[in-house]
Amino acid sequence: MRYMIMIKSTGHREAGIPDRAEHVRAVSAFRRSLAEAGILLAAVELLPSSFGARITYSAYGASPRIQSGPFPADGMLVAEMALIEVASEEEALNWARRIPVPAGYGEFVIELRQLKEPRAVTREFRELAFERDLQNHLHMLRKTIYSPIQLRRSVKP
Repeated sequence: MRYMIMIKSTGHREAGIPDRAEHVRAVSAFRRSLAEAGILLAAVELLPSSFGARITYSAYGASPRIQSGPFPADGMLVAEMALIEVASEEEALNWARRIPVPAGYGEFVIELRQLKEPRAVTREFRELAFERDLQNHLHMLRKTIYSPIQLRRSVKP
């Protein structure tokens, strides 16, 4: 199961205030532990929303509205994310609980979400690939096994 761990942005992060050195080291160590456990698929840190934009589509089909950042740190902004692959939601929660939380920066929110897996499509492609692989093997076996027999039949003594 794949999960995304989203670390929400704070007012300090949006203001561009750098994290303390000990927190940076703790986050680096946490990411290393994810990688060493073999579950880390990706990890990124986003720039403050002042480097971003929002595109809003109205419910009435009007032209989209584009708004440049910065945006308020209202709990909707994501500052960092990690994509992990684990065996269960409980394991994902246990890893998310280990994320280093900086002290003195206000409320710190971590959101954990399971990714929707396209199982049917993935299975279908895997089955097709497996079927093609088997067909290739059968073709090779037929060439190897039947070629000498066919040769003997075509050569008359």
